[in-house]
Amino acid sequence: MSSPTSEPVDVPIRDESIRLGQFLKLANLVETGAEAKPVLADGAVTVNGEVETRRGRQLVPGDVVTLGGLAARVATGDVEIDVPW
Repeated sequence: MSSPTSEPVDVPIRDESIRLGQFLKLANLVETGAEAKPVLADGAVTVNGEVETRRGRQLVPGDVVTLGGLAARVATGDVEIDVPW
């Protein structure tokens, strides 16, 4: 049984897609790009409910990334990033 996940927070990106490793950092789910590698290798990250281990996975608006009970949705627009964590 998985732990409860928060409602996804919209995190806007500038381009049409973004790599998972970059998005984890952008959404403040990890502090550095180097930190993304071990959490991905451990299977701690899901994309749309599926475990994802590839840092280079391309994300598009609408994709939901979850790590440690925190969820961030890839969004479009120039909205300032304001994640609650």
